[in-house]
Amino acid sequence: MQAQVSTVLVIEDDVELRNSLGRLLRSVGLDAQLFGSVSEFYKSEPPKGPACLVLDVRLPGQSGLNFQRDLAMANREIPIVFITAHGDIRMSVQAMKEGAIEFLTKPLRDDELIDAVQLGLTRDRVRRESEKALAALRERFGSLSPREREIMLQVARGRLSKQIASDIGVSEATVKVHRSHAMRKMNARSLPEFGRMAAKLGLVPEKSQGS
Repeated sequence: MQAQVSTVLVIEDDVELRNSLGRLLRSVGLDAQLFGSVSEFYKSEPPKGPACLVLDVRLPGQSGLNFQRDLAMANREIPIVFITAHGDIRMSVQAMKEGAIEFLTKPLRDDELIDAVQLGLTRDRVRRESEKALAALRERFGSLSPREREIMLQVARGRLSKQIASDIGVSEATVKVHRSHAMRKMNARSLPEFGRMAAKLGLVPEKSQGS
């Protein structure tokens, strides 16, 4: 399987700096997409693979900090590296509090920018892999019968087979058969793993899992 290309999105209104950043990022093997404003960015297609956003604080039309908030409100998760020639401590603290990877001042040091971008790409890659794994888990859970789902929930709550049998009015052997089928469909190799899967799906809180 071909690995997904990592993309760095640069929003910087200074043409010379924007092109310089593009050359720097491409020199270390990264795909760089360059924009002069937030409005230009909105017209582009979102990257299909891991991405990181290099964002100037001061931009025409909309500031970088306001754009950061808009992305958060839209649940569009992308690591952000801020760059600015006019930063201050308050601005830096605000950006980092909102989840920025780094807040760099111009003139930029190449190694600092590359390190920050690589950290952002790594975080986005981990997030994407986690979301993909959760989507696969939800798909497997969707293949369970209503009875198998019920038993999975009870197991995750720490209930024993005989207790579950009593609760739902079937034999203990029937519970074990349904549990076995559910574990096989979920690719769970043990009861603790079965319970952890239920917690990841949000069926039970972590503390409710049986040991």
